[in-house]
Amino acid sequence: QVQVVESGGGLVQAGGSLRLSCAASGSSFSFNRMGWHRQAPGKQRELVAVINSGGSTNYADSVKGRFTISRDNAKNTLYLQMNSLKPEDTAVYYCNFRRYDASFDPGYWGQGTQVTVSS
Repeated sequence: QVQVVESGGGLVQAGGSLRLSCAASGSSFSFNRMGWHRQAPGKQRELVAVINSGGSTNYADSVKGRFTISRDNAKNTLYLQMNSLKPEDTAVYYCNFRRYDASFDPGYWGQGTQVTVSS
């Protein structure tokens, strides 16, 4: 019954910024792991950034220093602040919430939001 809703995608010029938000509803439990993934045309989905319940984060090398992931545990909401955007950041961005930080838990996925960065 958990629903995940994303927002914040859009079209920006290179060097611009966007903030993505993702909120989970219908859940009475907390999520140990929250992450952002993206899939560009013709490419496999990749992990962009992840944050656990303790606040530790990990980023793909391609976005390190430009993107910041954060979470509001009380609201079950995940954020991705994207700065200095590049055309290669163009992709559909998906959020994923997991109760358990383990591969056996597929988690809950959002519908995806399009981010397009023009040159």
